Amino acid sequence: MSHALTRPTDGTERKSVGPNAIVAVLALAGIVVSLMQTLVIPIVPELPKLLDASASDTAWAVTATLLAAAVATPVVGRLGDMYGKRRMLLGSIALLVSGSVVCALAESLVPMIVGRTLQGLAAAVVPLGISILRDELPADRLAGSTALMSASLGVGGALGLPAAAFIADNWDWHLLFWTSAALGVVAFLLVLAVVPASRARTGGRFDLVGSLGLSAGLVALLLAVSKGADWGWTSGTTLGLGAGAVAVLLAWGWWQLKSRQPLVDLRTTARPQVLFTNLASVALGFSMFAMSLVLPQLLQLPEQTGYGLGRSMLTVGLVLAPQGLVMMAMSAVSAGVTKAKGPKVTLMIGSLIVASGYALNIVLMSEVWHLVLVSCVIGAGVGFTYGALPALIMGAVPESETAAANSLNTLMRSLGTSFASAIAGVVLAQMTTDFGGHALASENGFKVVMAIGAGAALLAFAVATLIPRQRTAGESADRTAAEGESERTVVRAG
Repeated sequence: MSHALTRPTDGTERKSVGPNAIVAVLALAGIVVSLMQTLVIPIVPELPKLLDASASDTAWAVTATLLAAAVATPVVGRLGDMYGKRRMLLGSIALLVSGSVVCALAESLVPMIVGRTLQGLAAAVVPLGISILRDELPADRLAGSTALMSASLGVGGALGLPAAAFIADNWDWHLLFWTSAALGVVAFLLVLAVVPASRARTGGRFDLVGSLGLSAGLVALLLAVSKGADWGWTSGTTLGLGAGAVAVLLAWGWWQLKSRQPLVDLRTTARPQVLFTNLASVALGFSMFAMSLVLPQLLQLPEQTGYGLGRSMLTVGLVLAPQGLVMMAMSAVSAGVTKAKGPKVTLMIGSLIVASGYALNIVLMSEVWHLVLVSCVIGAGVGFTYGALPALIMGAVPESETAAANSLNTLMRSLGTSFASAIAGVVLAQMTTDFGGHALASENGFKVVMAIGAGAALLAFAVATLIPRQRTAGESADRTAAEGESERTVVRAG
């Protein structure tokens, strides 16, 4: 079902700012939000003592953020298309600041989980930012800018880990969250000052039933995947949640197909370019996260194991930090390839680079510089793929569905990371070695996870070959705009 696209008619004057300023501010907002992925990693082992709770309970400080992000991303994306992307962007950053303040004041488990949930609700900032770029930038600037915006996800995560480890090692842990709150306030004020209000919005009635159904299905699915190892993969709780997720999501799909104004237009997502891009995104999300599970453990395990490097969490962060810089640098190269050959080729190249990084890791894992090299190679591949995915999505959907389609693609990557965490956890729990009476993940276990990561990247490559041939980014934008004009009514301001 197509949506009527309207332009604001309230007489408000649009901001007159250059595209470089808009791109810089949106990328900064993306980096600030992606810091939430790594913010608590340095203090996770200490949370039971800090919050006076069990380890299984404090794990919800991570799980709550995952669940909130999965629920918020598609819902906020759709709201952005309907009521204004900038408005939803500011609301998301405000939630991030609120959650950070709640965590900074927390002394017990419940406030920490509430704060982390609020932080997770800000996850739609990057897809909203990419969608704003489509509204504001000329076609010849779109590929490079969206690649940079998309790469901000990885950049913030990579650079945030050493910074968080340094703060946690030297000051009170609450300062982590005060710092994130301050960064959020800066991002909010810059967006308010620089980013123009959305020129296009669909209006209409929000699909409350669809949003509740999708939220319930995703929460059940992600709970089963993320907590299955703790509860037992064959336990009644895990199997019940898995079966419930399937039933709810099937019913949700039926509702979306019959709804006049669905939360997610499944007919659009069934287009080959969108469908195969989203499937490749699941595989890439899986592949990218496998590295985040393997490299920190290899660096921190005792040297006496024969394969661990006995380093601190701060060193882990410093080893992974160059990956974020490489990712940002590769976003520009990715944009050049996309302009010349189309985003499909860029996605295929990036997938092969990621696979080669994992293959390299299987034979190079005994020195710190080995892991720096591996993380940079994988980061280069991620920079390519993160730039190509939004270009592929926006080349296949009308302007009225940009934020919702980008948000759904971001959700697909998040599902991939959740599956990676679950599968890698099973592998490392089964393939262990005895070390001083304790079972530790074995060297072969890590190699198997790396091989699975390489296989997931090759699967993404194979799926990408099925994407219909794509012209250059500028040509695609022109073609999509022309097609969209025949589907919607445009009411221009004034």
